[in-house]
Amino acid sequence: MTTTLVTGANKGLGLETTRRLVAAGHTVYAGMRDLASGIAARDLGAVAVQLDVTDQDSVDKAIGSLRTLDVLINNAAVVGPSWGLDDLDVDAMRVAFETNVYGVVRVTQAALPLLRQSSAPVIVNVASGLGFPRALLDPEDDSFNGYMIPYASSKAAALALTIQYAKNLPGMRINASDPGYTATDLNSHKGHQTVTEGTDATVALALIGTDGPTGEYHNRQGRITY
Repeated sequence: MTTTLVTGANKGLGLETTRRLVAAGHTVYAGMRDLASGIAARDLGAVAVQLDVTDQDSVDKAIGSLRTLDVLINNAAVVGPSWGLDDLDVDAMRVAFETNVYGVVRVTQAALPLLRQSSAPVIVNVASGLGFPRALLDPEDDSFNGYMIPYASSKAAALALTIQYAKNLPGMRINASDPGYTATDLNSHKGHQTVTEGTDATVALALIGTDGPTGEYHNRQGRITY
C-alpha cells in the first residue's frame, strides 16, 4: 500500500488530490492546520493530521506520526496580503514565502528520512504558471494578468526548489505541477477549471513509477518545457 501525505488538504486542490489518491488505493494522510476542518477529508477515507507548514514543531510531529511515506505532495499555499505595488513590502513577501517556499523545505526535509526508506519515493510540488516566466510574459496565457509579486515570486522559487531537489536526490522522482487557472478560494473561485481538472497533473505525477520523470514541470496536458 502506498502511503501519501498531502499538505493543505482540507479544501480545494488539496482535498480533491486527497479524494483521487484515496480512490487510487493510496493511504492518504491529509495535512491541515486545523483538524476541525478535516471532516471532508475523513469522509473520503483519509487520515486527518494536524500540520502547519509554517511551524517546525507541527511539521515534526506530523511526520513523526507516520510509519512510512512513499509520496509527498507539497500543496499548501497562500496568496499573501499584497496584490499590487502600493501595499507591497518585505513583510508581504515573507508571508508568501513562509508557506509557499519555507514550508516546502520544512516538510520535505522532515520527510526525507521516511522517503529514503521507500522503494519508490515521489515528491510533487504544486507550483503555478504565475511562477513561470514564459507564462507571465505571454498575453495569451492566464498567468499574464496576474500582477501579485509575492505569490508569483514564491512559486518561481518552488520551481527552482523542485529542480535542485531532483538533482540532489536522483533516486527519487521529484516534479512540479501547474494546476492552471482553477476555481479555488485563492482566486475567489474565478478560475475556469474545476478542481478535478486542476489536480490532473498533480495526481498523474503522484502515480508515476521509478522509471518516471524527475525534475520536470507538468500541467494537465503534459510536460511544460522550461
